[in-house]
Amino acid sequence: MSGPAPGTGEASGESLLRLEICFEQDIFTLRRQAKTAAQAAGLETRDQVRLATALSELGRDLLRPTVPMTAEFLLVDGGRPALAVVMSWPGDRTPSQESLDAVARLLPQVDHAPARSRLAIECGLPPEAGTAGQRAGRAERIRQALRSGAGTSLTDDLRAQTRDLMAALEESRQQAEELQRLNAELEETNRGVVALYSELTEELETTNRGVLALYAELDEKSRQLREASESKTRFWSNVSHELRTPINSVIGMTRLMLDPGSEPLTGEQQRQVSLVGAAGNILLTLVDELLDVAKAEAGRMDPQPVPVDLRALLLQLRGIMLATAVQPDVRLLFPDLDTPDLPDLPGLPGLVTDEVMLTRILRNLLSNGLKFTERGEVRLAVHRESPDWLAFTVTDTGVGIPEDRLEQVFEEFYQVRGPHQRNRPGTGLGLPYARRLTALIGGTLRLDSRLGVGTRVVLRLPLSDRAGAPAPGGLRRLSAVLSADDDPVFREAFRPVLNRLADRVLELSDARLVVSSVRRERPDAVLLDLRMPGADIRTVLDELAADPDLRAIPVIIITSADPSTVDAEGLGHARAVLAKDGLAAERLADLIATATGERSPRDERPRSH
Repeated sequence: MSGPAPGTGEASGESLLRLEICFEQDIFTLRRQAKTAAQAAGLETRDQVRLATALSELGRDLLRPTVPMTAEFLLVDGGRPALAVVMSWPGDRTPSQESLDAVARLLPQVDHAPARSRLAIECGLPPEAGTAGQRAGRAERIRQALRSGAGTSLTDDLRAQTRDLMAALEESRQQAEELQRLNAELEETNRGVVALYSELTEELETTNRGVLALYAELDEKSRQLREASESKTRFWSNVSHELRTPINSVIGMTRLMLDPGSEPLTGEQQRQVSLVGAAGNILLTLVDELLDVAKAEAGRMDPQPVPVDLRALLLQLRGIMLATAVQPDVRLLFPDLDTPDLPDLPGLPGLVTDEVMLTRILRNLLSNGLKFTERGEVRLAVHRESPDWLAFTVTDTGVGIPEDRLEQVFEEFYQVRGPHQRNRPGTGLGLPYARRLTALIGGTLRLDSRLGVGTRVVLRLPLSDRAGAPAPGGLRRLSAVLSADDDPVFREAFRPVLNRLADRVLELSDARLVVSSVRRERPDAVLLDLRMPGADIRTVLDELAADPDLRAIPVIIITSADPSTVDAEGLGHARAVLAKDGLAAERLADLIATATGERSPRDERPRSH
């Protein structure tokens, strides 16, 4: 017998049993047969009870004693086998929404067709292994089970229902116990999570307290380091005058004794005086380096860019280095600076940079090469690397530097141990000092070296189109220069420089006589020591600036202290502030020519050189 399959329109399934339901006892029969069919079909006990309960609920809701309804059991074997129960009734009877909701909670597949007075319930069955014939035997097995349960009495139905209810209660009790166990485990887990969270929070708070304490300690250490650095800088600034003055006096006197115009010396005396002068120059260089390092650390070292006469700078540098190069087996090679067209420097560009810093960098690199080269050569080459960069390359054939020490040599006071330092005294400031100055003037410094072969250092500087007219090749002599300084040793050493600069040199040792002497002598330029007895130099400058007849005469301040540490307030009338060491007639002539308008002005403010 065939009937419609639920949920699939008019598709048919194999009919297993058809019941007519008219009375309450028929409802018990429907429940019992549903459980029997589900058990025979292979459904689990839980699903058996659900199907039986759902049909019992619907049967009671739709039961009408005067109008019977039918319930047909079907075995559907489409894509997936299923046990279906189709309930149909005449008239306009409709199950209540409460019953439909209860059945939907028990079984997911319910198909209600109110227009056709029909309702179908479907339960999916597990697939059955074996041949088609063996699978077809499931329908016969279900029919046999239904036939064997057809004669059961009402008492048996009630007992079976009671057993089902007890089984359901037992299952509910077990589920409740399982739920309680899971809740207990969850609570235990939660307690563990809370404990772990508390522990982690406490550890985090402890770590935060430690970090805050560490930050406080670091702040304190930083403050102490800043104070120590500031103290060191103040110390060098305060002792600079005391250190530079005697050193400059020693150097000046040795130059004076070695001058061809001085009293002739014996060969031994000349050698000894040369050694004294060389030692003085070395000491002065070390003092300058230490001071510059301290200033750079304090952020008080500012470059003063000016147009540089590169030929004059290299000529002066060559003279200085040839005077200090004492290694007989080492040649010091410079570009060919003596030819007018300067073939080693084709297209020599104008360079705008701090001339003093550039000179110190090159002198430092060359001195380093001479120190570590026992035989061979130390060479300086200059070339235009690109339209925007000029390169100075210093190469030597010295001992070289191990590859793993190439970066450490730029650390202050670091010296490579071993044969590199044998009989080569030094402070370890050379390369760090050169790199600091290079960074200040906007350049780069790169070092390459091979142990036992030599070292190559490349200094690259940016070029600028702002370079003014080049410095004059010759030295224009002045009619008269007035020099005021209270140090007789410096006056004696400085006099040959002034004699090269002017036809007449006027010297004073008292600042109170400066204004009257300038008014009387009308010199072409005035050089004033920053610290002189008798009057404040700032007062002297104010008096010169207030006199219309004297204010045009250029005034240059000279000092033994570091010019960059000089307080410029009140020195506005001065055209420049120069250090006493390294004063040259050419440099003074250049400044005076700029101040008098014979050369384009480079900077209207007092400058430190």
